[in-house]
Amino acid sequence: MKKILFALFAVVIAVSANAQDKNNLFKEIYKDFLKYGTVYVAGDIKNAKENAPSYFVRTGDGDGLYDIPVVVDGTDYYDYDYRYGFGIRKIARFDYELKGKQYYDGSESNVAMTAPNSSIKGLEYVFHTEKERARDDVFKNHRYLLKHSGKYHMVKLESRKQGKINFNYKSAELRAKLPIGKKFSLSAGAIYRTHERPYGYNPVEIWLNETNEDGYAVNPWYTLGFYYGYDDIYYTYEDDYSGETVSDWYWINEEGETVAYTDLQFRQTVFTDLMNRFNEEIWEGIDAFGVVSPVVGVDYYHYKNNFWLHAYGSYLLPFHNYVKGDEAFSYFNRNNWGLGGLREDADKEQWEDYQAGVQFGWKLSKNIGIFVEGEYTKFWDSKIYNSSVGLNITLK
Repeated sequence: MKKILFALFAVVIAVSANAQDKNNLFKEIYKDFLKYGTVYVAGDIKNAKENAPSYFVRTGDGDGLYDIPVVVDGTDYYDYDYRYGFGIRKIARFDYELKGKQYYDGSESNVAMTAPNSSIKGLEYVFHTEKERARDDVFKNHRYLLKHSGKYHMVKLESRKQGKINFNYKSAELRAKLPIGKKFSLSAGAIYRTHERPYGYNPVEIWLNETNEDGYAVNPWYTLGFYYGYDDIYYTYEDDYSGETVSDWYWINEEGETVAYTDLQFRQTVFTDLMNRFNEEIWEGIDAFGVVSPVVGVDYYHYKNNFWLHAYGSYLLPFHNYVKGDEAFSYFNRNNWGLGGLREDADKEQWEDYQAGVQFGWKLSKNIGIFVEGEYTKFWDSKIYNSSVGLNITLK
């Protein structure tokens, strides 16, 4: 996707070159592509979230259960959070949108990035890349967007990665538009989207629940520990109270360090992390998916100084077609996986996706205003929404 975006950038430049005299090439590039754009480098540093203090006790070396214990600080401490990046952007704001700050830092999100229409005709773009640290985890993020709007068309390409929320998405969209009056328009076309998650497929559940002809587990739960280099050691001891001989297993890692004193403790601690690790490794071996879908949209825009309404929406019809990835793990089979794997008689299930937003403002008087903003997106099992409602009273 990144290569496609930059290739289109090159096409824009090439078209300008062919259309104009070479002496005016850079002037035309600046006028068509760079004029009113902003190049920026920005970042921020913040305190990391401070967790509540957490302590536990352990028995000192050679001490018994009822001797003076050693108190251990188990609080999680993190270095400061940061984010820095750079980019270039040229996105027009609708009349009701105000510039949030005197400068850009890459965190901005304008309505034109998601709405079918834009406030201008022509080219808009964002090329942003950044690096951030949150709770000692470091992520590389980016957002590349290229959009061209005309009276009867809209073309948009986008690649976006947000590591902190595990969001990695690419899309290519082409729509024809039908203006109805000056405020309303309909659109229809096709959109290509990608997703990485194999919905409904839980590898560790299938692996642990596999049975042989006699109904016994092929992969007993504790074998997952062996798979990742842990080992269990049998031991017995005499209970001080009952006098009975008790037996169990304690677990060690590859370095010979004890990680759990019983099977139960191992299952409640280390084993949970191993299950997630197993799933992540299997999922990483599955290629990303690409799906083409028909899309229709509506857009209504009315603006006056004291009243504005911008309502827009897109509906992806349930006629999706996968063009990339193993269809067995696609969203078609999200409900067809069970303990025995994928059902042999499984039918592909279509689905509906949609996206809608509204921007509303009403200044009842010079001193009183009501504002409503919101956007909702449902793609596959992911639901992303944000909204805000405000009442402003200016005292004079």
